[in-house]
Amino acid sequence: MTVKEIMARLESLGSPQIKNIHLKHGIKEPLFGVKVSDLKPIQKQIKKDYQLAKDLYATGNADAMYLAGLIADDKKMTKKDLQSWVKQADSDTLCGYTVPWVAAESLHGYELALEWIESKEAHIAAAGWSTLSNLVALKPDSELDLKALKALLARVGKTIHASANCVKYNMNNFIISVGAYVTPLTEEAIATAKKMGVVKVDMHGTAREMPDAIAYIKKIEDRGSLGKKKKTVKC
Repeated sequence: MTVKEIMARLESLGSPQIKNIHLKHGIKEPLFGVKVSDLKPIQKQIKKDYQLAKDLYATGNADAMYLAGLIADDKKMTKKDLQSWVKQADSDTLCGYTVPWVAAESLHGYELALEWIESKEAHIAAAGWSTLSNLVALKPDSELDLKALKALLARVGKTIHASANCVKYNMNNFIISVGAYVTPLTEEAIATAKKMGVVKVDMHGTAREMPDAIAYIKKIEDRGSLGKKKKTVKC
């Protein structure tokens, strides 16, 4: 399929209602308003295509950019590719999901995540924390730097309340991911969550509490899934 063909198909799948929901959640124009479930058949048809993914992302259309993340050939993505993508990831969906998914499954995820969390641009820092969350869900504990992860947990505990909203949200998810997927640090993650207390975010004009990290980790423990890694983080 060509970019032109895919864009025409996405336009035909677009819904004004879905578009309005996406806009309220901070996804920016241009977009058609395509359900993720309607992107799945296209993903299944294409599977992976490195160049097509890059070309779709370059359109700047939010629906096409999300699809690009689903079909990206992650192992072929270069640092330059990922740096370009994260700079354009100016919505919660792109910086919290699409780019981190691809980065985490690439060859450069950890290195770039540590770089991105230092960024003064909130969407890039958010992408860094989300990439770390996805990495711990994917990689065996033997391939993780547990000492560094413990230090990052401490950093979240000290800085989350002063961080930008999208960064707060992804820092909280990092605590949950470490607690759920890295069992040697489960108790450390829970302790961090206890110390930081309730964290509220303003997500596009709506103040709300974030997922309770302690309750979330406990729920995973209760169903016997602590430490069970994922084969892919894309969905």
